[in-house]
Order: sequence, then structure tokens, then C-alpha cells
Amino acid sequence: MAIRSPRLIRPTKSLRSLGERIVDGMVIGGSIGIAQWWHSGLPMSVDWSLVGFSWALFLILGELTGLYRDWRGASSKRSWGRAVGTWGLTALVLVGLRTVGSSLSFLSPSSIAVGWFWMAPLGLALYRIAMHAVLRELYRHGWRTRAAAVFGINSLGLQVADNIVRRPECGMRLVGFYDDRPADRTEEIPDELGEQRGGLELLVDDARSGDVQVVYITLPMRAESRIQRDLLDRLSDTTASVYIVPDFLVFELLHGRWSDVGGMPAVSVFESPIYGVDGLIKRLIDIVGALVALTLFAIPMLAIAVAIKLTSRGPVFFRQRRYGLDGRQINVWKFRSMTVCEDGDRVTQATRNDARITPLGRILRKTSLDELPQLFNVLAGEMSLVGPRPHANAHNEEYRKLILGYMLRHKVKPGITGLAQVNGFRGETDTLEKMEKRLMYDREYIRSWSIWLDIKILVKTLWVVWGQSTAY
Repeated sequence: MAIRSPRLIRPTKSLRSLGERIVDGMVIGGSIGIAQWWHSGLPMSVDWSLVGFSWALFLILGELTGLYRDWRGASSKRSWGRAVGTWGLTALVLVGLRTVGSSLSFLSPSSIAVGWFWMAPLGLALYRIAMHAVLRELYRHGWRTRAAAVFGINSLGLQVADNIVRRPECGMRLVGFYDDRPADRTEEIPDELGEQRGGLELLVDDARSGDVQVVYITLPMRAESRIQRDLLDRLSDTTASVYIVPDFLVFELLHGRWSDVGGMPAVSVFESPIYGVDGLIKRLIDIVGALVALTLFAIPMLAIAVAIKLTSRGPVFFRQRRYGLDGRQINVWKFRSMTVCEDGDRVTQATRNDARITPLGRILRKTSLDELPQLFNVLAGEMSLVGPRPHANAHNEEYRKLILGYMLRHKVKPGITGLAQVNGFRGETDTLEKMEKRLMYDREYIRSWSIWLDIKILVKTLWVVWGQSTAY
């Protein structure tokens, strides 16, 4: 909830937003010119119709991906990551138009297009990294910062103040704390966060004089009547922007975001972070990644299938029922690596020197090559390249009774690899503690999910998961 100040800086924000869009166009046009020059060695000759179309497409997709939101308080990684992701979508659309025979003028030869598709995101990312660094330093030295105060000297208020002090990119400087309660009912303020300036009366005076421009109220939710009667009514007579910071620390937010029910605000406690444009981008990455992987591994997969058939009795593939998104049942495919195909109410996990594992299966499990058929699960939309690893239904039913919040891992699609796997929790879970650790990473993945996190997990999988000794 917020009471907005009439002294908004919309003209500045509009100029910044316009400037950002113009620079993006310059980067797109400049990178195609450099790609042409690099290929031919001649003076740059830019196809302006292609630049204009690409720029317009980039701007449209940028609105959908939230690329042009205010940088104040946003992380550099998230900003340039969105720029690279938006360009990736733009490139996919351009390639798609070319593939279907569009009359759109397109780069030729293809080496120029490849160079352009690499240079443009590099330029877009470097530009944003540099701007974030410059703005961070400007804010650190007080440029256009807003004076912020915290009302409520409690753990939540201290955390808000600490965030303001540690993150100058938020564009705020901490004035101090205000609270009417006696000292024995408030937390001790660390020296680096300043001191208590006074109570509500002084806060109102400071807000009226302009010494305080932003107020964060961090009182507990049970103080609703006091917030409305004393604080908001008094602060409404000032021009300060007022924000209520809900005391959601009493909950473990899996993925908190605001929504509304017929105009009534609500915040999610358990929710999937993968929706809307972000969900579309992740799905596109899954499809493209699965197709590329299947192309690269087509011959090895055929060789594995033949080797399984020649070295042991039984089917080539092993199919097992597991829980997918929202707990819906899916059939997960693997290359058979054992002499049994368990899929009942009781499934025995593989252990070190397990006699049920075939000699070839031991190699497949060690290198995770037995998981390759799950690329078809990804194409079918049942799984993702990255997400919590799916467990056998029997194990789900067992651990949901033992671990509180176990089923929350099913708020996203299961993955071929995941955050738990690249952090060493792969293979046998012979103790409850191991499963709890795996669940901890699964929930952390959902809580902090981003496209960039998926990319990091995929890259790390190549040398971490395949070389682990915990897979039997």
C-alpha cells in the first residue's frame, strides 16, 4: 500500500526510458554494421530497413519481458539478462520469418547474421552493466537520492534499513528510524544503520519539511488499526511517499507476488514463479535445447539402444510413473540400466555396487546418459531441462508424510537436471537428511528462479553432475 507523492519525476523517467530505447536501437544498428564490416572489410553499409524492423520488434518484445522497467533498485544481472533474453526472442522471430520465406530483407551471407546475433546481445549487456555501475556510483555519492525513513524499530525495520544502506542502486539514503514505543519494546539499532530520530510527531514534521521523502512502515500486521488511525492519517498531510512493508517474514514465501481478487489485494505464499512471458521464454529454451540435444545425441542414443539390447535381456527403455507439475502424473522415460523395472507401490533405490545394475547401465548412470530419453518428455511439455528432479510415485508418497512442505517442489515442472543435482545432491537418498537437503535446494530454485539461473545450472551440469561419484 502506498500514498504517492505529487512531486513525481515522470519527465526524468520518461527521458531515461526514451534514451534507453534509442541506445538499444543504436546498438542493434551498430552491431549489424560491424558484422558486415568484419565479414567484408569494406566500410560499413547498414540495411536500415532490417535495423528498423529489428529495433521495433525488440521494443515490442521488451515491453512484454519488462525490459524497460525503472532501473532504480534492480540488479545489474537481471537488467542485462532481460536484454539478452529479449534479443534472443527477437533473433528467433527473425529466423522464423526467414525460414517461412518472408519478403523481409535479411542478412546474407549467413556468417554476417551469426556475427550480428552474437554482437548485439553483447553490446546490449555491456551497455547496461556500464550504466548500472555509473548509476550505482552516482547514487552512492548522493546524486538524485531520496531521503528514506523507517517507522518501526523491529527485525523487519532493521532489514529494510540494511537493504537501503547496502544497495545504493536503490537511489535512497537512510535518514534514520522513528518509533513511539519505549526502548525495551524495540530492537537495538546497529551503529552502521544510524539511530532513532524520534517518534511520529517528528516524522510528520520531517516529512512536511521535505527532510524525509519516503517512509517505510514496518509495524506487524496486527497493528492495522494503529497504522491506519495514527500513521496514515497523519502522513496523508505530507507529500512523502509512504509504503507499508508487510510482516511476511512470519511465513516462508515460496514465491511471493502481488495479485488481486476483484480489486482486493492479495500476496502469494506458495506460487510458481514461471508464468506469463517468463514461462514462454523458458518453454522456448526447453524446445530449442531439447531439439539441439536430440540432434547432437541422435547417433549416440541409437548406439546406446543397440548396446542395451545386445548386453542384457529386457526392453531398451524404462518407463516410470512420477509426479509432474502440480502433482499430475507423468511417465518419465529412461534408458534401462538395471535388470528390473520397478514401478509399483514400493521402489528400491539403487545403491553402490547394486547387483541389479547391468555393466553397461553402470556407465550410463555414472554419465547420466540414461536420462537422455527424457528429452522427449521435455518436448511433450511434461518436463523442463531444468527443475526439481522427479521422484518415483512411491517415494513421493513416502516423503510427503515425513517432510513438511515436500509437495511444494511440484509447483514447477520437473527437470532433467536441477539446483540440487549441481550442488552434490544426486543419486541415492538413503537418509531423511539427504532428502531434506535436496528439498531445500528445490525450494530455493523455485524461490529464486530466473532464466539466468537455468542457464547457470545447465552449464554447471556438464562438468559437475556427469563427474559426480554419488550416482550409482
